[in-house]
Formats: sequence, structure tokens, C-alpha cells
Amino acid sequence: MARVMVPSQLKLAEKLSLINDRGIGMLTRIYNIKKACGDAKSKPGFLSDKTLESSIKYIVRRFPNIDIKGLQAITQIRNEIIKSLSLYYYTFVDLLDFKDNVCDLLTTMDACQVHLDMTLNFELTKGYLDLVTTYVTLMVLLSRVEDRKAVLGLFNAAHEVVHSQSDTSFPRLGQMIIDYDPPIKKLAEEFVPHQKLLASALMSLWGIYTSRNLSAEKWRSDQKLSLVGNPGYLLKPSQTENMSCEYISLDTMERWITFGFMLCPQMLSQDKPNKLWMSALESSWVVALFRDEVLYIHAYIINYFDGMKGFGKRISEVKECYNQSVQKAAHRHRERRKFLRTALKELGLILTDQPGLLGPKALLIFMGLCCARDEVFWVLRHNDNPPQQKSKGKTAEDLVDRQLPELLFHMEELRVLVRKYSQVMQRYYVQYLSGFDAIALNQIVQTLQVLAEDESIILSSLCNVIANLSVKQVEDNEAFDFRALRLDWFRLQAYTSINKSQLGLQAHRDLASLIDTIMFHTKMVDYLDEIFYSKIFEDQFHMCLEFPAQNRYIVAFPLICGHFQSCTHELCPEERHHIRERSLSVVNMFLDEMAKEAKNIITTICDEQCTMSDKLLPKHCAILISQVVNRKKKDKNKKSAPEIAKPGVESLRKTREELTTMDKLHMALTELCFAINYCSTINVWDYTFAPREYLTQHLETRFARALVGMVMYNPDTNEIAKPSELLVSVRAYMNVLQTVENYVHIDITRVFNNALLQQTQPLDSHGEKTVAALYTQYSEVLLRRVSAGNICFSNNQRAFVSLTAEGAIPFNAEEFSDISELRALAELIGPYGMKLLNETLMWHIASQVQELKKLVANNKDVLVALRTNFDKPEIMKEQFKKLQHVDNVLQRMTIVGVILSFRQLAQGALVDVLEERIPFLLSSILDFRHNIPSGDPMTDDDEHLLACLLMVFVAVSIPKLARNENSFYRASLEGHANNIHCMAAAVNNIFGALFTICGQGDIEDRMKEFLALASSSLLRLGQEADKEAIRNRESVYLLLDQIVQESPFLTMDLLESCFPYALIRNAYHAVYKQEHMQA
Repeated sequence: MARVMVPSQLKLAEKLSLINDRGIGMLTRIYNIKKACGDAKSKPGFLSDKTLESSIKYIVRRFPNIDIKGLQAITQIRNEIIKSLSLYYYTFVDLLDFKDNVCDLLTTMDACQVHLDMTLNFELTKGYLDLVTTYVTLMVLLSRVEDRKAVLGLFNAAHEVVHSQSDTSFPRLGQMIIDYDPPIKKLAEEFVPHQKLLASALMSLWGIYTSRNLSAEKWRSDQKLSLVGNPGYLLKPSQTENMSCEYISLDTMERWITFGFMLCPQMLSQDKPNKLWMSALESSWVVALFRDEVLYIHAYIINYFDGMKGFGKRISEVKECYNQSVQKAAHRHRERRKFLRTALKELGLILTDQPGLLGPKALLIFMGLCCARDEVFWVLRHNDNPPQQKSKGKTAEDLVDRQLPELLFHMEELRVLVRKYSQVMQRYYVQYLSGFDAIALNQIVQTLQVLAEDESIILSSLCNVIANLSVKQVEDNEAFDFRALRLDWFRLQAYTSINKSQLGLQAHRDLASLIDTIMFHTKMVDYLDEIFYSKIFEDQFHMCLEFPAQNRYIVAFPLICGHFQSCTHELCPEERHHIRERSLSVVNMFLDEMAKEAKNIITTICDEQCTMSDKLLPKHCAILISQVVNRKKKDKNKKSAPEIAKPGVESLRKTREELTTMDKLHMALTELCFAINYCSTINVWDYTFAPREYLTQHLETRFARALVGMVMYNPDTNEIAKPSELLVSVRAYMNVLQTVENYVHIDITRVFNNALLQQTQPLDSHGEKTVAALYTQYSEVLLRRVSAGNICFSNNQRAFVSLTAEGAIPFNAEEFSDISELRALAELIGPYGMKLLNETLMWHIASQVQELKKLVANNKDVLVALRTNFDKPEIMKEQFKKLQHVDNVLQRMTIVGVILSFRQLAQGALVDVLEERIPFLLSSILDFRHNIPSGDPMTDDDEHLLACLLMVFVAVSIPKLARNENSFYRASLEGHANNIHCMAAAVNNIFGALFTICGQGDIEDRMKEFLALASSSLLRLGQEADKEAIRNRESVYLLLDQIVQESPFLTMDLLESCFPYALIRNAYHAVYKQEHMQA
């Protein structure tokens, strides 16, 4: 007696779930093996080894019956071969095991006479068709692995050498490789007993596929995916009798149809199967095997049908389908993408405004995303694999979609919307399940007459689970998991679809439809939470970057990188690392490129604004003034010169339709910044990327470089931008950067602070010279030129002034050293930068003082004699003649004075700026400075003596200045032509500092001594008969007056007691008169 089959013991649902999942894992592994073997860099080294070349050829030729006696070359490396090829070999063994399981399951389903209908038992039928397609795909992919025979044969030979016998799986494995080459013929033979079941499953797609495979025009006329097309139904839930069929992939159905009818080609003589088959073949010229592995399906089918009797007509049909697909498919899919762009955008806008509609209209979202996904994959796949034969028409143009980023963006936007308002959807569907679905299901169950125990348990469980749901669970953020419930429904489909089942699902379509709807509702509660065309992906990104109208959608590319993780499979863990590294590098590259492009646009706008700001500088009005003057002089009959365009004319326009370059730049910036600002963070694997930070860093680096670039320092010619003009340019640059905050939520003040603070230091964070360093370097050049002559420090102008044309080459000193320029410099480089400048100046002064001390040490004995005999004119005269390097001392003191004068100007400019910026804080700092206790003095008698003798050296040397023709005092500038008036500052500052450091407390006495020595030395000039010696005597007298006036220790009374003031008064009169006469 035959044993009665118990449906629950067959475990059809469980086996379909597990084997299908394992099939995806096997596809992943075979795919990776194919890629590795096809790449010279990643393929196993043995396959490329020249010493094994003849052995491998022998293996491939004799496969699978290989005699290892002819393979002596592998004996030495047998263990290495086993270790290297074991992963490959055992993957093929697993594939053999997978094949056996598939065949067993297909036979069992045939034996049970399972009824398959996509509109009735969706999960069961889908599982069956997926299984068939995965099995066919695996075998086709296997036949395309280049070195499969070499890998298997080499491993088995090494195994036989080690273990003295073949691997137990090798005979069957070798036979499988031979049988399935080519695979489709063998597969068709295998499926002869399964044809009836496969054909019934395929034919159940008739209504679904024909209603889904429509043109964009038809979608538009049917108002597909439209929320506002029928306002009366806006709040009603979108649902159909077969919810699951509504968002099944069209691409997947076409693969089922194509591969399915290849396994039962006799069915193609019937009308409906033939129409299904031709419709699928007309849709594309390549079919996806796995990821980016594709099959040129028409050529493959023609090759398969070619040796079969009575299939001539079928071959003609396939050729016609190929022509149709090449000529029309690209345009048809392009129009679909065009429709989906507007449809998804409309969905996104309405649902963003009214998120409450996400509940009743969830089906529309999933339908839209499903269609869009199919279209994106279609264009990527076909763009990468153009037709093998060139055709007439615009196929190539239709495959290049510059609007693809927009579609990707709207898809991502809808996905984010569903996640953002997940609780809204959960509340809606929890109430729907418990308040309607549970009651409706209970009522239907009550009407069922005959129920097996297993079926009764499942239906009761379904009712109880959904009836006990409550909104409180959503409010408490309780995690929902209905996977067990959905598996129970899968089991129930399996139990009730078997022939002679007590509860035939065919007779209870209303029950199947309701539970299918319930399953969709459960997915909306707990299930809310693949791109392998990487080169096309990057090409599309760069195409989008170059197309400003699509810039705002470019953020879709980095967002998609977050989905790469879902491409991995647990059966192939080794590819996780590669996909992870690839996705991280790609998202980093995308965000960096986006920020770079935004930075380049901003830089172009900044440069233009700087140019316009420069036109407003006072120096440019000279041309306009000269033009007006020349116009008055010219004869009226003569043609007038062309008008010079005044600043601001670019703002005058007759119509807004004429876009200027600046308009286009601002539009591009707005669009790109929308993308950068779209989300604060992007999560890819375990990393978080912040798009705005990329822009901030690029702007900071660019701003720093721009600052240094605008200085325009040329070390060869020592040319540099005027600080005031640089400040105008920097402000124009900063004004543009400030407007970036209107587009992107970034802290531009942080950019300013980081960049400008770095410019106050000698080097920036990249080790490059800064604005402060360049102007400090320039100031040294300026001061060297002052020392060389032709430039004079003017007390009344508070600036260095060029005295001759030579002094103005290559720049006018007054244009860089007057108070307005130094204030501008203080604003640019701030207190830190001015401190750097100050330290550099003080270092130069210290160097000069050290040299002065050496000169004093060389003349020590003479200076001691001069000091002790200051009241004996004859001895003084004799001893002075013995002094060496007098001119050197005077020159160095002048240089120190010039540096101190420049330092005083710079410090004064800084104080002016700080008084304007921080008046209250500055007053506190000045008060603290005045009351700070002095440091411990240095008690060194030798240093004190050197200081005293330096004082004597300078005092007795001053009269020698009268011999120099450049010592003439220019009254209009209030300074000597050779800058000896700066010695007043040098005398007071250096001697004040030296005597303070020595700590003897005799500064005032020493300065009186200096005054006495200098006075007596200058008074002797009055008795000098040599005209050369007294050439500029009056001008030198004035130096003594300036020293006293600037000194905090000397008074005019003291001067009067040493040197008659009448001489000084007469000297002023003489120099003013002389300059007036020269003028």
C-alpha cells in the first residue's frame, strides 16, 4: 500500500526558502571565481606558471580522464596547489550538492502535483520560478568560467599525488562540467518531466506581465502612481486583489519568462506563451545573469535552437525580436524613465507635505520604486553592453541618460521619507491589521468547512497575532518581527496547493487574497528598514557634475554607496572586504569631487568680485579725470575718445533673460550646494561621512592659498601688493564666502578664523609661507633700501619717502609705509602677525648692537681716554683721530634708528586698529603694561663699561656727520636725507635699554654725560676752519635737539646749560631758508 504524503512533512516552503538563499550564495561564489580567473592579477599563480603550461594543456585536453603519470611537474608543488585551489574546487563541489538538492525538490513538487499560480500562491510560485532561474543562471555562469577544467583537473591531480586516489567528488564533478557545456541543452533535457509544472507557473504571469509591461504613454493616460489624479480617492487605501504582484520586478518576470520557455520550448507553438516570450525578448538585448554578468540572449537562443528540428520559425521570431529590441527598446525605456522622474518627484513633494498619506498610499511608493529600480538597472546594463550589431536609429543616444541622477535622487528621497515617518506608517497598519484584517480573516475562517490540523493551527495563529497588535507597541518603540508569520503563510500555501489537499487554495481565492494583503500590511510595520556597474556609476557621476541642471541630484551617488553592504552574501564572506573598501573609496571620491566643484565655482565668483572691487580703487579714477581734462582741451570737431566703462555697468541689464556668466555660476552653485546640504551625514558601512565638512576643508585650503596668492610677492623684483589693496581684495573674497552660508549650513566664520589665524604665523599647516611671513620679508627689503639711500623717514608724514627717482624703483616707499597701509597690514595679519614682524625687527637691532659692542671693544683704550678728558679739547682732538670705524658706528646707529622708526610706525598702526576693534580690552592691557614690575637686573661691570664707552663713541662721532653731503636737514620732511635724525630714537632706546639691563640705576647720569660729550664735540665744530668738516653743521646741530626732545631723561634746561639754544634756533632758520632757496 502506498504511503500517504503528509504536506507538512514535505517541507516545500522551508526547502524553497533555504535553497533559493543558498543559490544566491553559490552565484556570488561562482561569480567571484569567474572574475578572479578572468583577471591576470587575481587568478591563481599556478594557472599562469610557464613551467606548468604543458601540464595544464594536457589536463584540459584529457579532462576529466586524466592520467597523473604525465604530470611529473606538479609533484614538487602538490601541497601548494591543493592549498591554493581548494576554495575553488570545493565551491564546485558545493555546486554539485546544490544541483542535487534542486533536482530532488523539483521532482518532489512534480510528484505532489503542486498547483502554481502567481495570483493565488504568490510566495510558492515565486520561490519555484526563482529556483529554476537561479539553477539555469548558475549553470550558464559555470560554463563561462574560463579555467574551470584546469582548476578542477589540477587540484584533483595534486590530490591524487598526495592521497594516491582521486577526490570522491571528482568523477561526478568532471561529468557535470562536460554535460553542461553548453548548459541549456542539458538543462532542457532535465526539465522534460517538469515542463507541465513550469509551464503552469509561467502562464500564471500572463495577466500580471501584460498589465505591467506598458509604454510610458499608457502609464501617463492611466495616471499610474498619481495621488492627485482622482482626488476623491486621496484618503482611501491603495490596494488590489493581488498586492504582492503589484510591486514584483518586471526585470525578474522577464528573466523567468526567457529562461523558463528556453527549458520548455515546445510551449512556444501556443499563442499566449509565444506572445509572452516575444514580448520579453523585445524588451532588451541582454539579460542579467548575476550583477554585471550578462547574456546576449538572442544570439544564445538562436545558437540553442539551431540544431533543433522544426524551430526555423522560432529562430526567425527571435531575430525579429532582436531587431525590435535594438531599434525600439532604448527609446521605450527612456520614455519610462522620463515618466518616472516626474511621477516620483510628485509623490515625494506631496508625501513630504502630507506624511499622513504614507499609510494609505504605501503601495504606490513601492510600485514606483520597483519600476524605477528596473529602469535604472536596464539603462546601466545596456549602456555597458551595447548591441553586437549596429542598428539604425538613436539607440546610442537613448542609452546616455543625463537625467539619471534626478531619478536616483527621487528614489532615495522616497526611501528616506519612508524611514523618517516609519512610525506614521506603523500606527496606520497596526490599526488596520487589528481593526479590520483580523476581523475579516476570522469571518472567512469561520466559513471553512474542512481544515487539517496544521492548516487550522496556522490560521488561528495568524488571527491571534494580528488581533493582539496595538498602537501602544508603536509608541513604546517595540521592535516588530513578522517573519515567522510570513513563513507560516508560505507553509500554508505549500500545504493547500498540493493535489488532494483538504483545503484547496484554488477554491478559496478570497482567503488567499486577504492573507496576501495582510502580509503586505505586516511588511509595512516591520520591513521598512546593488550596483556593480562601477565604471558607469562613476561616469554617470562625472556627467552629472558637468551638467549644472542636474547638480542638485548628484547627492544620490554617495547615498547609493550606503546600500552596497546589502550586495554581500554570507556564503561568500571574502568579498565583503573588497566591496567595503570599494564603497568607502567611491563615496569619499564622490564627496571630494562635489566639494571641489563647489569650491571651483566659488573661487571663480570670488575672483570676479575681487576684479570688480579693484576697479573701485581710487587709483583707477585717474584715467577718468585725465579723460575729462583732455576732452576740454580738444577741438570740438575732433572725434572724442571712446567712453571708458565705469564700475557697476555689469549690473545694468535690459532683460533678465540674458544670463551673464555670474548668473550661471550662481545657479550652478545653488544647485550643487543643495546636494551638499541635502543631508548632514551619510553612513557607509561603519563609517559616517559629512558632506559639508568636505566643502569646509576645501574652502579653508582654497582661502588660505588665495590669501597668499593675492599678496603677489615676487622675490626676484621684490614687488608686492599694497596692504590696503590686498585688504580690499580679501574683504571682497570674504563677502562672497559669507554668502555661501545662504546655500549650505556651514560655519564660514570657522573657515575665516582657521585660515586667517594661520596667516599670522611664519608657516601655515601645510608648511607654506604666510601673508605675515611675506610682508615681514618685504619689510626687511624695504629697510635695506632705506639704508642704501634715496629714501628718507619723514616725521611729519609718518612714512618713508622716496627722495629721487631711483628711490621709487621698483616701488614708492611711501605707498607701502604710510599710516593707512600699515593699518591695513595690521588688520590683515593681526597682533600675532605684527608680533612676528616686531620680533624680526628686534632681531636685526640685536645683531647691530652686537656688532657695535665689537667695535667698542676694538677702540676701548681710546674711548676710555676720550671719556676722562672730555674737558681737554686738544687731547680730545688727538684721541678722536685714533678712533677706528667711526663711520661704521654712525651707519649702524642710523640703521638701528631706521628700524626703530619703522617699528614705531607699525606698533602705532596696530594700536589704532585695536582701539577701533577692542577699545576696552586695549585700555586694560596698556594699564597692565605701565604697572608691570621690572625684571631682575643683570649686574655685569664689563657690560656696563661697554655701554658707557658705546655712548662715548656715538657722542664724539656725531660731529663727523656734518661732512656728509646727505646730512642736510629737509624741513619739509622734518628729517635728514640720510636718516641720521633716526639716531635720536636709536640713542634713547638703545642706551635706555642697555643701562636698564646693567641695573646700576644711573640712566639719567649717563644720558647727561652723553649730552655733555656730544655738546662739547659739536661746539668745537664752530672753531673748525675746514669747510668740508662744517658742510652740514646746522643740520647736525638739530640732531642734538631731537635727541633731547625724544628723551625721557633729558630736558631743554640741561641742553641750554651745555649747548646754547640760540645756535639751534639759528640752525632751524638756516636749513629752512636753504631748502626754500633750493626750491
